[in-house]
Amino acid sequence: MTRDDFPEQQALLQAVLGAGDASALLQWLPQGRAAQRLNERGLLVYRANGHALAERALAAAYPVLFQFMGEENFAMLARHFWSAHPPSRGDMACWGEDLAGFVDAAPQLADEPCLGDVARLEWLMHATATAADVEADFPSFALLASEDAAPLSLALGAGVALLASASPVVSIVNAHLLGQPSLQEAGQRLAAGCAEHALVWRQGFKPCVRPSSAAEHKLIETLLAGRALAEALDGVDRLGEEAAAFDFNIWLAAAVQTGLVCGACPCQ
Repeated sequence: MTRDDFPEQQALLQAVLGAGDASALLQWLPQGRAAQRLNERGLLVYRANGHALAERALAAAYPVLFQFMGEENFAMLARHFWSAHPPSRGDMACWGEDLAGFVDAAPQLADEPCLGDVARLEWLMHATATAADVEADFPSFALLASEDAAPLSLALGAGVALLASASPVVSIVNAHLLGQPSLQEAGQRLAAGCAEHALVWRQGFKPCVRPSSAAEHKLIETLLAGRALAEALDGVDRLGEEAAAFDFNIWLAAAVQTGLVCGACPCQ
């Protein structure tokens, strides 16, 4: 059984989302009830409630995009996104992942090419907040000093994710959420065309994001793929000058302290 087996529900859904109108529903309902239950005013109420729900859900997942665009423009974006990408699950906290691509494709936002990556970074942070916990296993680090350390990797913390952007997305997000850097500094980096690698993870219950070097980005990218630590370090070494400023031992100590790395483990 598929949703096509319920054409009357589909007609109602399309009308509520703004892709249809009440006349499309009349064939599915008795004539007497249609005049009472599916008049134009009732349909507008349904649509208004859906738009309000879309705005609240997206504003919760994308607070920086909301601030960046302003309430009126963000509300318009939410309404159009609701129609183009309606929720497929009952949990609205899971809705909105496709917003970045929708923003990229919107001709009205072509003058702000950073917005798509801002949305991508905010969704990574949103998803990290509910990522499965990873239990720390500090004794396992002793395996890295063993003779058979070649097949070992590092166990990363909850919700670790990466984003390589041509825009200073970390600066923009942290300027709005934390005030560091300042909005002026973030604006200067944006005007200068600065690119940033973003690293997302969860420290305790708090999603965190910070800039990442090309060397760290390469290292974590390889580890996320389930490859061995030795292979990840070889990839860093091939970066040349970028690798020269990267000290793995210093990085590992800080990564363990902040919950970015939770232990050593076999390769996947």
